[in-house]
Amino acid sequence: MVVAQFSGGGRGGGWKEMRGFGLQVIIGRWFMVFASLLIMAVAGATYMFSLYSNDIKKSLGYDQTTLNLLSFFKDLGANVGVISGLINEVTPPWVVLSIGAIMNFFGYFMMWLAVTGRIAKPPVWQMCLYISIGANSQSFANTGALVTCVKNFPESRGSVLGLLKGYVGLSGAIMTQIYHAFYGDNPEALILLIAWLPAVVSFIFLRTVRSIKIVRQANELKVFYHLLYISLGLAGFLMALIIVQNRLNFTRIEYFGSASVVTLLLFIPLGIVIREEFNLMKIKRKSLDDLPQLNVVTENPLELVTAPEDPPPQTEKHVSCMENVFKPPDRGEDYTILQALFSIDMLILFVATTCGVGGTLTAIDNLGQIGASLGYPSRATTTFVSLVSIWNYLGRVVSGFASEVLLRKYKIPRPLLLTIVLLLSCVGHILIAFAVPNSLYFASVIIGFCFGAQWPLMFAIISEIFGLKYYSTLYNFGAVASPVGSYILNVMVTGKLYDKEARKQLEASGRSREEGEDLSCTGVHCYRMAFIIITAATFFGCIVSLILVFRTRKFYKGDIYKKFREEAKAAEIGMTSAENGRDDKRPPAEEVEHRATTATVAATTTTTD
Repeated sequence: MVVAQFSGGGRGGGWKEMRGFGLQVIIGRWFMVFASLLIMAVAGATYMFSLYSNDIKKSLGYDQTTLNLLSFFKDLGANVGVISGLINEVTPPWVVLSIGAIMNFFGYFMMWLAVTGRIAKPPVWQMCLYISIGANSQSFANTGALVTCVKNFPESRGSVLGLLKGYVGLSGAIMTQIYHAFYGDNPEALILLIAWLPAVVSFIFLRTVRSIKIVRQANELKVFYHLLYISLGLAGFLMALIIVQNRLNFTRIEYFGSASVVTLLLFIPLGIVIREEFNLMKIKRKSLDDLPQLNVVTENPLELVTAPEDPPPQTEKHVSCMENVFKPPDRGEDYTILQALFSIDMLILFVATTCGVGGTLTAIDNLGQIGASLGYPSRATTTFVSLVSIWNYLGRVVSGFASEVLLRKYKIPRPLLLTIVLLLSCVGHILIAFAVPNSLYFASVIIGFCFGAQWPLMFAIISEIFGLKYYSTLYNFGAVASPVGSYILNVMVTGKLYDKEARKQLEASGRSREEGEDLSCTGVHCYRMAFIIITAATFFGCIVSLILVFRTRKFYKGDIYKKFREEAKAAEIGMTSAENGRDDKRPPAEEVEHRATTATVAATTTTTD
């Protein structure tokens, strides 16, 4: 049906139009969203740590504290992205994406060499360095793709964050299917897949992801909902696949078939992209046909282009960046980096997120060991990871899209939703602490959902309170809360209490630990005290988050997107004014094309005051 539209135009005309339409699709902002979705779909390798952590522990002879230290450096690398943010402030996104791709391959490839024995066993600090470098590539992918999308769609930021972060949450389940199709059941090969696949995808779309001039499109939110429905279909298929795979032993061919379907579902959004660009092309054609009616005529055209007289020049007083650190603008305006970092709102958000994300991340990173200590079969570990991955995705898209709807319609502040999510995550921690039979399945669902839901809420809150001017840096500073919480709750609390209980069991058995032997603990007491402490810390974060709710309630009752609508209107008026001022100078062909472009923008623009 689309091809038929290109059939006219004389000999070779249809092919020329098809090529032009193909170029329009590739350089359009919706194709950029599709590219970002694929980058995010393979950027969540850090959430798969529990799949290969036992292999690292056994092959390198680590105890649980050492393994948790490795996990901390993974979280540190994944979330300390301030450098990527600063680079993104001064370079185009493709630079950030290319650096991230190189780091991803180097870090995980060196880990694969160490775990498979292809190089001599490295010291612990080197393994921490390798996993930190590999995981840090995730922050480069987030900064290059996700931050750019938020800036290109500022009025749909909740939906953008929810959708893209949702694909990051799904990436664990997606890559698990691809891993089984490529390598069967070989945890060491999983590390190799994590090394090359995200790097390849990022390199393919290096020049696609870029900043595009903001244009308000009438059906923008509707398009994101269509992309959401496709992602829900993908998540539903993965969930069904996990249930079937947990009951049946899949062969290599069957894994290849399931991975093929997953890949097909990943590319379905391309159809939405083509449809939207085709609709834009039809609007442009109609604008050309109706050109006389679209011509803007006023009794005095100079009114549109005549600027007011310039005010007399004034000597501006230079203000040091340190002088206004503690004099921030109103919420919603563009803070400087220092103003944001030293604000009370950022401190409150940082503390709440440290407690919330730190606790849920500790549970996710230890799922393999928790399952083993409670006597779950080894195959259940893959189920736990996949459940976390899918519910992680659902948490992200639900918090992103639902918070956007609740904010627009009912003025419900996002910090209040963050508080509710933190309270819900306490339930998951309690289930792990008291180890009710089969409770780990339910805990995986709750922990995955709450972990995912916190990210879009936190990143949207940062963008709304502190503005978008320095969002690349502030986004990554907010993410630092994750490794801080992980170190405190995972390494200092969970790892040490686990090893303490394991040594107690070893002494009770009357034997000593041999050199290179991993330190293992079995029973409900291995993680009980640790997760009671994590529950208390998360509840404290919930109380702290409530303070931010009260501080920002007046801000969220206002129209936080008003200035973006005004900027879009000003840009549209500027295009019309510039056209009227150049009518007598523009060559005829160029004038027609310019008028059609202006009309296309106007036709796809709406106001929601």
